[in-house]
Amino acid sequence: MVKADEALLLPEGATAEQGASCFVNPLTALGFVETMRAEGHSAIIHTAAASNLGQMLVKICKADGVPLVNIVRSAEQVAILKGIGATHVIDSTAADFMAQLVAACTETGATLAFDAIGGGQLAGQILTAMEAAVNARAGGYSRYGSEVLKQVYIYGGLDMAPTSFGRGFGMAWAMGGWLLFPRMRTFGPGTFARLKQRVADELTTTFASHYSHKVSLEGMLEPEAVAGWYRRATGQKYLVVPTA
Repeated sequence: MVKADEALLLPEGATAEQGASCFVNPLTALGFVETMRAEGHSAIIHTAAASNLGQMLVKICKADGVPLVNIVRSAEQVAILKGIGATHVIDSTAADFMAQLVAACTETGATLAFDAIGGGQLAGQILTAMEAAVNARAGGYSRYGSEVLKQVYIYGGLDMAPTSFGRGFGMAWAMGGWLLFPRMRTFGPGTFARLKQRVADELTTTFASHYSHKVSLEGMLEPEAVAGWYRRATGQKYLVVPTA
């Protein structure tokens, strides 16, 4: 059972397929921008940025004038995001990844990141790049680092290894978790309603989803299908069609 104020009314003529992915990814992407505004940041860094959600965030930030730094893991993914209008797209496998990230942080002033990877060193690398960018603009030196708060929110677990980092980013930093529904409750019902309406209004544009496979309820349990939808890969989005 879903409460009426938690439901999203689809626009006239919307299909079940369009409605299947109209909630979590769109509201998460919008929630990132709301979090940025609420916490006084002015730009965003996003990892695993070629995902369906990441592409939505690119479109939102472009429309809303929000500087966005996208981190991906291949040249092909760089091309995908550049193709939809992204300005800053960085390949984490590049030899000069950190130099590119510092440059993007310096240009955008980003002090907020949303990390879908979770494990490994990336979250710490982002904090380090933010600090380097802040210090490049600073007028003085402190052995405690800058006083500018640098925040990374982990919202996914594409890498289930421990999150590890060196302390190369001073003392003004924070790392924590971000979940959609708890966060939406902090925004209040008015904001939640406004965001849902934007999703409905832009269902076939900003928030359109594309599926690589469509499977039945029985078909999703086939070994080949399980191997496919369990694999965390960009462009491999499965739609379960119960009536198929």
